[in-house]
Amino acid sequence: MLFTRRRQLKRVGLRSLQACLVIFLLIFVVLPLIFRYSVTFQRGILFLTFIKYPKGLDLTKPESVGLYATRNFYITVKDHDQDEDGVRVGVWHVLPSNAVRRFKRELRVEEAVAQDPDQQLEPAPGNERELKELSPAIRSEFPVVLPENEQLFYERLLRMPGGTVVLYLHGNTASRGSGHRSEVYKLLRKLNYHVFSFDYRGYADSDPVPPTEEGVVRDAMMVFEYIANTTSNPIVVWGHSLGTGVATHLCAKLASLRERAPRGVILESPFTNIRDEIRMHPFAKLYKNLPWFNFTISQPMYTNKLRFESDIHVMEFRQPIMIIHAEDDVVVPFNLGYRLYRIALDGRSRTSGPVEFHRFGASRKYGHKYLCRAPELPGLIQKFVENYRDTVY
Repeated sequence: MLFTRRRQLKRVGLRSLQACLVIFLLIFVVLPLIFRYSVTFQRGILFLTFIKYPKGLDLTKPESVGLYATRNFYITVKDHDQDEDGVRVGVWHVLPSNAVRRFKRELRVEEAVAQDPDQQLEPAPGNERELKELSPAIRSEFPVVLPENEQLFYERLLRMPGGTVVLYLHGNTASRGSGHRSEVYKLLRKLNYHVFSFDYRGYADSDPVPPTEEGVVRDAMMVFEYIANTTSNPIVVWGHSLGTGVATHLCAKLASLRERAPRGVILESPFTNIRDEIRMHPFAKLYKNLPWFNFTISQPMYTNKLRFESDIHVMEFRQPIMIIHAEDDVVVPFNLGYRLYRIALDGRSRTSGPVEFHRFGASRKYGHKYLCRAPELPGLIQKFVENYRDTVY
């Protein structure tokens, strides 16, 4: 009886050991090998296009997230000269606060303006003189803004002298309408900047084309070119998280093509390159010390051109850079942003614009997404923009 009991325990122990071994092999060997040989898996983990929130958001109606006086439209991106169809990406153009107040009747947003506490604050500096001088002519041309003349109206305001434009490049997951991103647009609107935000290919209501680094940078390039072809006002590029990799690559490409460049670049929660970011990401804790981590994870992504090498790209353009990063950021660790700052500070040529770094203490709990809530941030942005909006590097 005792002997039988021992044999049963032995079998249970052996089966448990076998089960643990199978689980180990699946998690630490099979999954990394699948990752190595599947570019689809690599892109999915990097871009996370399958994560969508908030649910049920109608991106054709920006007012549903409090962004009244915002135009939704689409730009077709041609990947090459022979590309007949192109890729359609969804874009928002958020009007600056001073323009909204001036044309609230024509835009039919009087009630929204009256209920918005931000509109009751003291106005930020802006092109008030130009608005005052040109508003009678614009009102006579656009007595009311309708879908038929909306594009002409928004582009007319975009061309108005003295304005500033911010092109916002979001990180992975969700869409241009996500809550923390809308907070950034509202902050920039309050500073009287035009704001453009869009969804890369594969995200939200943009065409469901699998994103690549070259593809999303191409999307950013086409939106930048749309702005640059519409207005001569200065453009500032703002990237957040993965969007910082898009921003630096975009600026490097503009420099190599000798195209019109932004006047400044703001990098929120940036990293040096994808290899460093993957190794330090919380999801990599289980894998980063495996001897085959580089072989199965890092190396394949570089081979498949999923690199986002901001540590290289910051050397390839001359525009001023402002980096902002929270010490309690667990998605993109603080030391990666600071390392990028040191690389840019020490490695860029003397003829390049200045590089600034602003840290936000862990006790303030801004994390990865909510630096926009820092009370000193509007002043930092204003100072950076005003210092360099009229300077060409």
